[in-house]
This record gives sequence, structure tokens and C-alpha cells, in this order.
Amino acid sequence: MPLRRLGATGPEVSALGLGCMGMSALYGEADRAESLATIHAALDAGVTLLDTGDFYGMGHNELLIGEALRTAPAGARERALVSVKFGALRTPEGAFVGYDGRPAAVKSFAAYSLQRLGTDHIDIYRIARADPDVPIEETVGAIAELVESGHVRHIGLSELGADTIRRAAATAPIADLQIEYSLVSRGIEPEILPTVRELGIGVTAYGVLSRGLISGHWTPDRRLSPTDFRAMSPRFSPENIQHNLGLVEILREMADDKGVTVAQLAIAWVLAQGEDIVPLVGARTRQRLDESLAALGVSLDADELAALGKALPPGSIAGERYPAAQMAHLDSEK
Repeated sequence: MPLRRLGATGPEVSALGLGCMGMSALYGEADRAESLATIHAALDAGVTLLDTGDFYGMGHNELLIGEALRTAPAGARERALVSVKFGALRTPEGAFVGYDGRPAAVKSFAAYSLQRLGTDHIDIYRIARADPDVPIEETVGAIAELVESGHVRHIGLSELGADTIRRAAATAPIADLQIEYSLVSRGIEPEILPTVRELGIGVTAYGVLSRGLISGHWTPDRRLSPTDFRAMSPRFSPENIQHNLGLVEILREMADDKGVTVAQLAIAWVLAQGEDIVPLVGARTRQRLDESLAALGVSLDADELAALGKALPPGSIAGERYPAAQMAHLDSEK
């Protein structure tokens, strides 16, 4: 397993991380036994970075990861690093009702995460979205105090714009920015990516397959459960899905020519964007995990990267990343 470092001050991690959200939330029902087996398989393959949020399944995902780590071989457990997002406020029915970045709340969120994960520290800790009512300096400062006390190892950021990233980095050392980045989500390239590179901050890229849309496995007749986020996602809406799957067929032709799958080509493209970028793959089964990990062996030369960029230029996808109400929470989109 090749390794990459998260920024100038962050830890060294596997070149691919495992995003565990879908094992608990937002993509419909998941198989608990298969989820645990997939985490174990990832650890066995050398994946060291596990990404979660304390609001994924309202604590379920952290409990799942805690169980997986307790039952993993000692060596794999010791190498594993857990990245946690916090701050999202939810109702008992599961609705999102804002974000809380107050220092006292930061420390309270961390206390509950430590308990659920069954560990004495969180490797990377970040607020999921900036709290518009709390300066980012206060939120990051509270995480820095958790670093000083030993409860957190590194500070991360999530979905922030360039100006807010600069303010956060002036407050404390930042390991990485977690943000959506893929062949069809390239909004970070003009300003955010140059900013984090200037500041020595790494990137953990989520949505590298655009929530399965560019995996090569999505079909236009697929029915989604009411609990599946994609049922409300603009990119999967009836008015956009046919256009977007047309883009996937362009990718499929290129993938077939190279002898790889569509998913592997899309992941390899993100890997090729820089050694400072670690893609997070949201595999929920061992089969999908194996497919994703094989992308590590896919090399793209300059001509192939140029061809992919020409085939799917920025803005070619139809639909925003999130529904309008959620887009409003993204400091990275302002």
C-alpha cells in the first residue's frame, strides 16, 4: 500500500482511505456484517485511514468503527487512523438543523466520539461545516486545546473556502481539508486547491465517484429508498440523470480501452492530481472495495489525463452537488 502525507504537519496515511458513511446513513439500508468485513478487509489490505462523522447514523458509524477496530488484528488496529467530523445538529427524526462550532460544544462532541470509538484519542478532528455564528478561529482553537490535552492528534477542515482556510491555518496547524473532488466536481481547482498547497495543507477527497454516479454501476432505472440521499440529489434527478449517465458512457469507452473499470479510471484520475491528495472511497462491500483498491495500480500518463479533462471538462455535469438548502451551508461554495 503506497502512503501519502496529509500536509506538512499531518500524519502519513494510505494513499486511499475508506469513507464509512454509507455503512450507517444516507445510502439506504446497509449490511452490518458485510460492513464490518469490509472495514477488516480494508485494514488487511493496508488501508490506514477510516473516515466518519459523529452524525452518521447518529453515532452508529462510530460504534461500528469501534467494533471493527476492537475485533481487528492488533497490528492493523494500531496502524489505523480515524478521521471524525462533528458539529451537525439533528432531530430525533434525522433531519439536519444546523451546525454548532462553539468551543464548549466542540469538546462535548469529542467526548461522545471518544466513548463510541472506544479510544483515548481521535487522529483527525474537524467540523463538518463551518458554523456561521461562530468564527472559525474559535472552533479551530477549541480543537487545538484538545490536541494539547492529548484527545486529538491533528486538526482538519471540511468544505471551507480559501479565505476561511487562511484564517483557520493562522490559528493552528492544519493537516488537511476534506472536500468533494472528482472528475465531475472540480470546483476546488481555481482557488481552494492552490490555497491549501500554498499553506502546506493536504486534501482528503470525498465523492470521488460522485456518490456512485460515475462508478459505472449506476443504471437509469435504479429505484432509491426514501432514506437514500441520492433520491434528493440534483445530479440523480430525472431531468439530469440521463445527461450524466451519458458522461459515464464516455468514461466507459476510455476505461475499456485501458482495460480497467469506470470506477478505477475515476479514482486513478483523482490519485493523479497530486501526492498531497488522498481519495476516500465509500465502498460498502468487499467486492466494491477490491475494485477501488485496484485503482492504485492504474497509471495515467499526460495524454490520458488530458483526454479525460477534455472529455469531461469542468461544468459538464448537470446538477449541483447538494440540494439548494445544503449548498447554502457550504463555505466552499461562497
